Amino acid sequence: MTAAIQERPAEKAGRIPTVVRLLVLATFVVILNETILVNAIPRLMDSLHITEQSAQWVSTAFMLTMAAVIPVTGWFLQRVTTRQAYAIAMGVFLAGTALSAVAPSFEVLLLGRIVQAAGTAVMMPLLMTTLMIVVPEHDRGRVMGNVTLAISVAPALGPAVSGLVLQLGSWRMLFVVVLPIAALVTLFGLRKMDNIGEPQVSSIDWLSVSVAAFGFGGLVYGLSLLGESGDRVGLGIGIVVAGVAAIAVFVVRQLKLQRTGVPLMDLRTLKHRTYGLSLALISVGFLAMLGSMILLPLYLQNMRGLSPLETGLLVMPGGLAMGVLGPTVGKLFDRFGSRPLVLPGSIGMVLSLGGFTQVSMTMPYWQVLGLHTLLMVSLAATFTPVFTLGMGALPPHLYSHGSSMLGTLQQVAAAFGTALVVTVMSARSGQLVADGVAAAPAALSGMRLAFGVAAGLTVVTILVAAKLPPRIAATEAPEHDSAAEQPIGS
Repeated sequence: MTAAIQERPAEKAGRIPTVVRLLVLATFVVILNETILVNAIPRLMDSLHITEQSAQWVSTAFMLTMAAVIPVTGWFLQRVTTRQAYAIAMGVFLAGTALSAVAPSFEVLLLGRIVQAAGTAVMMPLLMTTLMIVVPEHDRGRVMGNVTLAISVAPALGPAVSGLVLQLGSWRMLFVVVLPIAALVTLFGLRKMDNIGEPQVSSIDWLSVSVAAFGFGGLVYGLSLLGESGDRVGLGIGIVVAGVAAIAVFVVRQLKLQRTGVPLMDLRTLKHRTYGLSLALISVGFLAMLGSMILLPLYLQNMRGLSPLETGLLVMPGGLAMGVLGPTVGKLFDRFGSRPLVLPGSIGMVLSLGGFTQVSMTMPYWQVLGLHTLLMVSLAATFTPVFTLGMGALPPHLYSHGSSMLGTLQQVAAAFGTALVVTVMSARSGQLVADGVAAAPAALSGMRLAFGVAAGLTVVTILVAAKLPPRIAATEAPEHDSAAEQPIGS
């Protein structure tokens, strides 16, 4: 992808390149599916006769597959053209969606979700890598604002969209609705899309692939088990430890390959200080977003008695606000830099999650809506500048590796966020019930504590935001050729 870039006609000033528009649209459609089944868990349990723990795997398996596949995308995107990568990713996603729609059993549905995720895993690195190649540095903030719609708003809108669709029919409708939309997007994209660069012949270290799949996949799996009770918590801790050990082996292997061969995931991206800070801030932001997405439906449906549709409508304004503000935030970043956006955004995250620590059986719904909207707006103000700064700090030959690492850690952060808040909530409420407290007050107390822990973690984003540069320093974004070895600056 990053080698032998062909000469292309210049886009008109202020225009988003067509290839980026097409990739944003496709990425929105596929990433939406990561959280679209959140509101369908009760329907799945009833229809397929499974437990709540089993039903949760339709989301966990998606994140698990993403975490295992994304590390390979850096190598994959260098070997194929833009059109080939797009066709393969969307073709695999369509196959998984069709399989899920007709799944006769839970096992087949789970397989369909895994196939869906394998296609989805390619799209975000493809989008980010292409954007960094075709969009000039001075215009990236505005364009990245539109990209935020796909990367951040799609998972935020998943529960809202599913709530609306579930009013029309069974859980299968979620896939039946997505299938023709994804097919049209695929056909239109293949007709209009140009290749950005020539493929670059390279080898792959299959030991790294195996260790990465076990390490990142095992870490996500272990974290998901921490949200359950009983002996599975101990099993989860063991798998997390094994996953971390495998990731350590993976890191050592990549450092060796950087000297003697071609690494699967080039860790020299982390030598760029701005990229490292951006990676940390985005990971904590996704942790907060996914954690709140798990807690809010539990609060609104299980404790306040709202339907999936009512829950979806209540959280939809926040997701829409995030999408609408994306382009505006990008323009503001191009004009004023990161500080006026990222610092207030980080503070807004802490305030909104802090506000949720006051949830009760009588909290007005307008207050819930306001706090959720504040969280989504704060994330919008944060993600666009940070994505742009982080990727822009890398030389071109590291774009695909940087986007792969970004996508992998997003999935790990999402799994950690959901596992953390559910574990904290369950432990607190279980302790209070054992002490004689009624179930409803105990559950509320556990939820407040979970939101408090999430708010405490997001304080880190304020500290990181204060260290980010307003713009990409010239020494951090040098025009390296593909053979460059060491970053300058940082």
